[in-house]
Amino acid sequence: MANSDISAGISIVTLAVEDLSIASAFYEALGWELAPQSQETIKFLQGNNMVLSLFSNDSVAEVFDAEFEPAEFPAVVLAVNLATEEDVDQFFRTAIDAGGDAVRKPDRTYWGGYSGYFKDPDEHMWEVAHNPFFKYNENGNIDLLSDANE
Repeated sequence: MANSDISAGISIVTLAVEDLSIASAFYEALGWELAPQSQETIKFLQGNNMVLSLFSNDSVAEVFDAEFEPAEFPAVVLAVNLATEEDVDQFFRTAIDAGGDAVRKPDRTYWGGYSGYFKDPDEHMWEVAHNPFFKYNENGNIDLLSDANE
């Protein structure tokens, strides 16, 4: 880690959504937990080591004082990396059962991993993957630096 009292990291990812209740229910079905800090115009969902916030499209336009048009092709793909291929299959099924749209079912990849893609109800693209070249810590989080610290 760099010499600093502040570590690099993403603590919150905010997604613009059409319907807060539909989006919130979708992510709750995937394991995020609705936080009491949520409000009528924004929902906060606690995940493993991060927070997902959902902000209505109308609120996004108001905050930026501009017309908001969701992108036709995603500029960002969010990812959930899991420890096993079986975990990937289970998470993918849960996402589809909760209302996600299957883009590509999980399968072996050219780079030696296993992954699939789905869109949430607002067309945000998600990858769910197992990367056999990553190490995971006891909490199930990716730990790419453990070899560097040994």
